[in-house]
Amino acid sequence: MADPVRLLLVDDHPVVRRGLRGYLELEPDFVVVGEACDGEEALKAIVETRPDVVLLDLKMPGLDGQGVLDRLRGAEEGDGDGPAVLVLTSATDAERVPAAISAGAAGFVYKDIDPDALASAIRTVHAGQLLLSPIAMRGLMSGSTAPTAPSLTPRESQVLGLIAKGQTNRQIARALGVSEKTVKTHVTNLLRRIGAADRTQAALWAVRHGIG
Repeated sequence: MADPVRLLLVDDHPVVRRGLRGYLELEPDFVVVGEACDGEEALKAIVETRPDVVLLDLKMPGLDGQGVLDRLRGAEEGDGDGPAVLVLTSATDAERVPAAISAGAAGFVYKDIDPDALASAIRTVHAGQLLLSPIAMRGLMSGSTAPTAPSLTPRESQVLGLIAKGQTNRQIARALGVSEKTVKTHVTNLLRRIGAADRTQAALWAVRHGIG
């Protein structure tokens, strides 16, 4: 049996954390390893508990959720992989979505989400895939007019679609039956062509243009 998904709950409302813990601990493949009530506490808890997935509220006193995402991204650039972050917030202001995703959030859902859908969302981001609620997707798409998409080759479109699904270069190579070196070349060319600085921005670009 696979190890359970380790969860960290970050929200400044104790009642919300208690409710989330009560439900999520009923799932056999989840274990809640910690809680935090603000951004600074969350960053310490991530180091101490090493969660697989962080459920992160955006509106918190002091260091907010966006600040946590920014700090985590900086740490990952220096140290390697960190936890997947699923933003779980009551905020309905759509302008928060692009910044959260660009800073490395793996998903964005709202607190009125159905419990079973939340469990599914956690499993999705843990598997390395990008997940946005329909409301968040509309906010992402309506934030600004997307630039005209550059012409991609069929193979580049395939690679970009797999990047948007969270696939690694090795996984993409296996899926397409090519070498990992070939995939790296495609990824480098893709990033340059669409003007993306990294794979997260490439995945966001793919979502905006209906690829993946």
